[in-house]
Amino acid sequence: MFTLEEIDSIVEKGILTLNLKGEPSELYDPIEYLISIGGKRLRPKICLMTFNLFSDKIGNSILYPAVAMEIFHGFTLIHDDIMDDAPLRRNQITVHKRWNNNVAILSGDVMCIKSYQYISQCPPQFLKKVLGIFSTTAAQVCEGQQIDMNFEESPYITLQDYTDMIGLKTAVLIACSAKLGAIIAGADDKIADSLYNYGYQLGLAFQIKDDYLDSFGNTLTFGKAIGGDILCNKKTWLLVEALKRADIYEQKELSSLLKNTGINPKSKIENILSIYSKLGIKDAAEQAVIEYHEKALEAIKEADLTADQKEQLFSFGEALINRDR
Repeated sequence: MFTLEEIDSIVEKGILTLNLKGEPSELYDPIEYLISIGGKRLRPKICLMTFNLFSDKIGNSILYPAVAMEIFHGFTLIHDDIMDDAPLRRNQITVHKRWNNNVAILSGDVMCIKSYQYISQCPPQFLKKVLGIFSTTAAQVCEGQQIDMNFEESPYITLQDYTDMIGLKTAVLIACSAKLGAIIAGADDKIADSLYNYGYQLGLAFQIKDDYLDSFGNTLTFGKAIGGDILCNKKTWLLVEALKRADIYEQKELSSLLKNTGINPKSKIENILSIYSKLGIKDAAEQAVIEYHEKALEAIKEADLTADQKEQLFSFGEALINRDR
């Protein structure tokens, strides 16, 4: 098996070799731009990693489907940023701000189409199964985004509501990536399903860790200002858990801070973080991330995998939940 560092390198080189140019340039330049500004590349990495559990033959028949996961993810980011009117993505100007909404919508559409073109480069014998899983997942991601937007109008949601939403919006694509790598490597259905469940639980841990870093991360390593989710009243795991734990007075204080549009941004962040601290939200989020990582490992415990294969999956998850950006 390749090391995780070698897998990272293979993914980056694979992305650099993509030819995303085209005419009219206004349609294709934003695609190159979004891919070039980086990211964690989590989805292609987990796809390549699960493939590599069973095969060392890294060629285009796995590299292109793996990269397709990143291209599809990029499509969702472009459209999400339009819906959120977000000015920055990975500390860079978002596509719709650098160009305009119409260009961003069309470029996102092309990215979605290209993801299907690349995923179709998998071995022919797996094409029907791969496209079926990917198409189901693509629809689920859209469902998750709509539910997330619905939450903006909801005064209160439960932790289960939130977990179900991130399960669709974030975890299913990570799970799909893990499963497709195994399928393309020729793993049997039972193992592929176990790796799907592994990826799903890891996806939940990944999103909660993202929520955590937005409030408790280090600005220098996180790469952006802390408290962005707080300023836009985003219903994160932290906020939902805080509202669940808060007494009636703390709930009123939180509600007042969320509704007060005239408050100084720095004060709003400090006050809400103070409430989080009082309610033990930081420790609770850290524990939730650990628990979902443990569930990910539980999903592969009974799978017919070697000790080395399980160790690779453990190490991949460890790196994900212990990241600082």
